[in-house]
Amino acid sequence: MANPTLSAIMWGLALLVSALAILSFARGLTHMWRTVSAGTPDPGRLSPVGKRLWGVVSAALTHREFKGRPWIKAAHWLVMVSFPILFLTLVTGYAQLRVQTFTLPLLGHFAPWEWLTEVFAWGGLAGIIGLMIVRQRAGHGTAAEAALSNDDPDGAAAAADPEGTPPSSLTRPHPRDSSPRGLASRFLGSTRWQALFVEWVILIVCACVVALRGLEYALFSVTPGLEAHASALHFPLTAWLGALFAAAASSSATALANAIVLVSALKVITSMTWLTVVGIQTGMGVAWHRFVAILNLYTRRNADGTKSLGPADHMLIDGKPVTSEDDFDDVPEDTVLGVGTIDDFSWKARLDLYACTECGRCQELCPAWNTQKPLSPKLLIMGLRDHMESASNVQIVEQEEGHQKLEDGEVLLDKGVPASPHSFDLVSALSLSGATGPEGVCAVTAPLVPEVVSEEVLWDCTNCGACVEQCPVDIEHIDHILDLRRHQVLMEGAFPRELGRAFRGMESKANPYNQAARKRMDWAKKLDFDIPVVGEDIEDASEVDYLFWVGCAGAYDDTAKKTSAAVAELLHTAGVSFAVLGSGESCTGDPARRAGNEALFQMLAAQAIDTLTEAKPQKIVVSCAHCFNTIAGEYPELGGSFDVVHHTQLLNRLVRDGLLTPVAPASAASTASTAPTGEDTTGEAGAGATDGVPQAGAPLKVTYHDACFLGRHNRVYEPPRELVGSLPNVELVEMPRNRDRAMCCGAGGAHAWFEETRGTRIADARIVEAASTGADVVATACPFCSQMLGSASGTSAGFVSSDATDPGSASADATTASPGGKLPEVRDVAVMLLEAVKRGQ
Repeated sequence: MANPTLSAIMWGLALLVSALAILSFARGLTHMWRTVSAGTPDPGRLSPVGKRLWGVVSAALTHREFKGRPWIKAAHWLVMVSFPILFLTLVTGYAQLRVQTFTLPLLGHFAPWEWLTEVFAWGGLAGIIGLMIVRQRAGHGTAAEAALSNDDPDGAAAAADPEGTPPSSLTRPHPRDSSPRGLASRFLGSTRWQALFVEWVILIVCACVVALRGLEYALFSVTPGLEAHASALHFPLTAWLGALFAAAASSSATALANAIVLVSALKVITSMTWLTVVGIQTGMGVAWHRFVAILNLYTRRNADGTKSLGPADHMLIDGKPVTSEDDFDDVPEDTVLGVGTIDDFSWKARLDLYACTECGRCQELCPAWNTQKPLSPKLLIMGLRDHMESASNVQIVEQEEGHQKLEDGEVLLDKGVPASPHSFDLVSALSLSGATGPEGVCAVTAPLVPEVVSEEVLWDCTNCGACVEQCPVDIEHIDHILDLRRHQVLMEGAFPRELGRAFRGMESKANPYNQAARKRMDWAKKLDFDIPVVGEDIEDASEVDYLFWVGCAGAYDDTAKKTSAAVAELLHTAGVSFAVLGSGESCTGDPARRAGNEALFQMLAAQAIDTLTEAKPQKIVVSCAHCFNTIAGEYPELGGSFDVVHHTQLLNRLVRDGLLTPVAPASAASTASTAPTGEDTTGEAGAGATDGVPQAGAPLKVTYHDACFLGRHNRVYEPPRELVGSLPNVELVEMPRNRDRAMCCGAGGAHAWFEETRGTRIADARIVEAASTGADVVATACPFCSQMLGSASGTSAGFVSSDATDPGSASADATTASPGGKLPEVRDVAVMLLEAVKRGQ
């Protein structure tokens, strides 16, 4: 068989490399276990076991967490499944270093196993080549893309890449858009060498398996007693390759055996090199995720396998969930509220940081990143991970040095602590984007804000959920951001100045508008029918079909008042009995919770739950996506379970049941907006709304904007669309980003109460996207979406109105601006339906 000297050398080398690899991997596992287990308690993450295990298995086999890009999904599935299936070929590889004709007992010549091995060897090879091509085509981003959110974009980009394109010349409105239509790279900031290393390891291992199968065929064909196994039955996809190898070796058994030894050695050494490197690089998520992702999916917040969207996660105090305002009473002075340092992160949050694959899917759809702000969910998680790794290593050194406190910047290379916690790619992206200083995050334990996460990054988040929705390993970005905000608000008293007024309004008048409760029914004053008020006109809401929760926006915002009146008129027309709480209604607490003021949220939630419980509603209908999410999703955990529907769901059902009949306009050219009270609303909700209408006979083009807290957070996508589609003479057109990939309006995460300070206004970017469809109207289903999009001018996104006659009056970005045109009018679907129903009366 093989040359004995060659076989012995390769065998010894393989054993030596394997021993080092096992030691390195064991060291890495120990370090990660110690780091994760040092986190604070997070109860409820391990049970029920059966449901969680099934969730992991089904997620892995179906790859349902991969959103879009079906070819990439298929390629990754092949690579992922090939890893455990081809593991036994590694065992075979060790043995073949000594006995080249070795096969596994029982399985070695079992045809179904041989077929499975070859299918996934070729499949893994094809999959990794495809993924390598995808990464190559996507690139790794440019300094210009990263620097768009810098205080000095052109200067920062020029310093990093003097020959590169300056940020000021990048195409608007979405120069950071890394979707298939976009120009940017979702891999900006991801560590390139680690990704390339993992990809080449997989490529080499799969190629070795294929080559070994071909060489085995060739060796069997010239080995007495084994010729019967050299057939297409046992080598269905590599027999042709084996024939080529046999011909090349002139059917020499020794030459073929030597080749098996060399290829087996390459396979073993490559695999063990991978094991060694990942043991040293414990922050190498692109490699570790194949193990950590399984644990992360198992311990996700929702045991049923759904994404961590909808309700915000509980705040924890000493490992116990806060479910009442009483939980804040008698809290010891040294108690930490929220997350202030890495020591305050739970073990699950730490596991999240290790699980990140750096794929950039979250970064690709983040509305903040796409509008030139320093927040990237990927860079946020990577920065926190590197800080955790560095701080953990430093803490180990401190313990070894007799608990001597080390300062940030101390050189500890001789102690095994890198000079920088980051790779070059990450620190470049962090510093260029303005997310951190030039050195990246702090290397020792320190306040996370601002030493690791800047205040701007923290408050850029709109809680839209795009990052959580897209993450294939179910990282809970929003929960971590909320924990950081909770610490800033409750412990440091640090938050955007404008939020102070909203907080005071919710504390003193139970609404963020700071308006008197007696004004809550002003929206209904011009209706020609009376609406019963619970506690005044009726004893409780059990006497009617629905309790209409108007919400603070529906009661106080001028545009939202029209939606409230429209919903009331439509319910009245359909013969649905309903009542309201009037001045007894209060804020659900959503703005407070999303801003991090958990104590205020608990107070408002308790008040609202008591009011609703006393009102005894059969069902509740709400017109605000945020109220819908809070009452339907968050109150049950606090003791308030109610049957809640969104107004688009109810109105759509009434249309389907024939209780509401929309009628086409007498003339398609007639587009005067009729308010629920009969008022003219021309120009109320969008620039040039009446100028962008179709010619007579042409359908009205309508595009629907998915409210994040209705769509992505609660999976209500179709009822609003069906409702728009039921309107006569209306053509529904979709924006490029819709449904689970829809872009935020910019109001979530309490952003309705403070201004964006950098980059393109999110609402401007979204309204320009809507205009690109040629739509006449943007239909909305949330008062805050109507408010944000209705006030958007598009100018910060480079939109130039066709009314602009003076070139100097256009935005500073006119050279790269969108073509001149009209922005669509912004209107709630209830208002549109009411107009159509009134035409038939």
